Amino acid sequence: MRIDLHNHTTRCNHATGSMEEYIKKAIEIGIDIYGFADHAPMDFEPEYRMSLSGCNSYEEEVLILKEKYKNNINILLGYEVDFMSNPKYMEEKILNSNVDYLIGSVHFLDDWGFDNPAFLKEYENKNIDDIWKNYFNTIEHMAKTNYFNIVGHLDLIKVFKYLPTKDIKLLAYKAMKQIKKSNMTIEINSAGLRKPIKEQYPSIDLLELAYELDIDITFSSDAHSISQVGFEYETVKNIAKRIGFTKCVSYIKKEKVYHNY
Repeated sequence: MRIDLHNHTTRCNHATGSMEEYIKKAIEIGIDIYGFADHAPMDFEPEYRMSLSGCNSYEEEVLILKEKYKNNINILLGYEVDFMSNPKYMEEKILNSNVDYLIGSVHFLDDWGFDNPAFLKEYENKNIDDIWKNYFNTIEHMAKTNYFNIVGHLDLIKVFKYLPTKDIKLLAYKAMKQIKKSNMTIEINSAGLRKPIKEQYPSIDLLELAYELDIDITFSSDAHSISQVGFEYETVKNIAKRIGFTKCVSYIKKEKVYHNY
């Protein structure tokens, strides 16, 4: 079973290719379950996400493709939601939407887009361990809301190789415990392998901790172009197997479905 649940569309304004092209590529490379989870609208940096008015057409197109290709691939409908500590930015319509799953991702600490190359200098103005503590505190806060099914790229904060001096497992432990308590799933996201860090999200250390805490996993390529669909799938699958994972998760209407892989 090959699963790829975190993929984007041109509606987010920073992806290329038609949705049908993504599906055709997924079928070509043997993906069994493919999920669209485009950047959900919110009242912050609208240039990086779809508009609220575009949600209906997004959902309709996913469902049309789901029906059209039902004999070739199982297509799921989701959103990637930027979690921010200030709840005013998130759309209630999205948080309560009737979709297969919601990915909760942290891309901002307060209003700092830490994974945006335009704001790299901010790393030099803060203590690196404090940045990582703040990041995982925000992940914990996100998990406590119980709005989300999947944690997006758990350790995205490492993207530019600004790494903590303290043990990553200790920094992440409370957040990971809350992820387990909230019955969330962690994606093994291969996008990190094409970023400066050159490592999947999350790291081996955090995947080992997830295994110890019996946290479920799924797989994602975080594709923003056709060529990225299923990116390095075998690499991340083999990492999961070496750690000891034997099952992965997909969702139907926010309920977990388990698969051997």
